Amino acid sequence: MSGEIFIGGVPLARGYFDRPDLTAERFLPDPFGAEHDSKLYRTGDLGRWRKDGAILFLGRNDFQVKVRGFRIELGEIESRLGEHPGVAAAAVVALDDAAVGLRLVAYFVSSDGVGTEALRTHLGEQLPEYMVPAAFVRLDALPLTPSGKVDRKALPDPGDEAYATREFEAPDGRTEVALASIWSEVLGIERIGRWDGFFAMGGHSLLATQVISRVKRCFQVDLPLRCIFETPTVAELAQQIDASRYIIESEEFPADGPTEMVEI
Repeated sequence: MSGEIFIGGVPLARGYFDRPDLTAERFLPDPFGAEHDSKLYRTGDLGRWRKDGAILFLGRNDFQVKVRGFRIELGEIESRLGEHPGVAAAAVVALDDAAVGLRLVAYFVSSDGVGTEALRTHLGEQLPEYMVPAAFVRLDALPLTPSGKVDRKALPDPGDEAYATREFEAPDGRTEVALASIWSEVLGIERIGRWDGFFAMGGHSLLATQVISRVKRCFQVDLPLRCIFETPTVAELAQQIDASRYIIESEEFPADGPTEMVEI
């Protein structure tokens, strides 16, 4: 379990010089202090205890965002991403997309050619699904401010390649082409391959319901929502659609033909 790190004790300052507002915000009463006026300082750093008693730094809480109802500490994602041996530096931001809302994007510096799928798997093993970024952008170096901090405003917008997890293969057949078009509109990504995963491309449960609704209008089939979770690629979901259409056509036109009514 993680939490904010507070500092207390004799060496603690009494506050900020000539800043009573900031002092009141950062220097709080110490519920564990022996003296009635003892204070704790809110560092803004996030951490958790390790088994050996050390505190593991997880990042800052200045970058807390709310995505699809979940409160997310971007610093924790950055810390986990930085634990990958192939990542030299990392930054995570929440970008507002008009089509899908806030979407997490990770920027990383790597010299050993680590790929998006490896990083997504690495984070997926340690974080819940809603904290895994939708896109991963490789940079030669993170942009910095004059003070040496990451200049988040200078980070570039992710291209379509930042969302792809496999080598691009064009949709095959009318069903896949139509389905890829639906995904493109829902996800706001221009190029969708037949083996691209819906959730790996930034999709989530709310967008999945939109896909199922559009599939029903386009193909006249009523698929359960679980289908997109069980068959999350264009090729796999297209097979489900074609199979459902075949069942409907078979029911409308039985193999033994219509039954004739005869008068006895």
